[in-house]
Amino acid sequence: MIFRTATREDLPAVLALPADEERVVDPASIVVGEAHERAFAAIEADPRNEMLVLAEPGGGRVVGCLQLTYVPGLGQNGRERALVEAVRIRADRRGAGLGEELMGLAVDRARERGCGLVQLTSNKRRGAAHRFYERLGFARSHEGFKLSLEP
Repeated sequence: MIFRTATREDLPAVLALPADEERVVDPASIVVGEAHERAFAAIEADPRNEMLVLAEPGGGRVVGCLQLTYVPGLGQNGRERALVEAVRIRADRRGAGLGEELMGLAVDRARERGCGLVQLTSNKRRGAAHRFYERLGFARSHEGFKLSLEP
């Protein structure tokens, strides 16, 4: 597998991954909207953000993705923390160790950058994901809260 920074051409494949948790969605069926374009451009332009993909060798299809955001702070002795978001593996490729490979590469990237910790949140309904993260050494150390700003 190839681990690399996502390109604009990857956007339909990246958006297809979370479109349906239970089945493979054809990236050609994904409508990339203006808001997606703006968000991707902002991620791409920001040195504290990375959209990363796991792809088949030889320019093959994207089979996984995640976003890493590096957050500065006074905790961790002034070191950044890496925030992992939007971790997804294609439905037909799960169970083959790709998620573990993707997360391991992301943790390595954060370590190389000098981060003091890697953190993530996961929807409470995703029990299998929670077991996966715990198996990788992540601890349930905090309760998360969100406030929707949608009207």
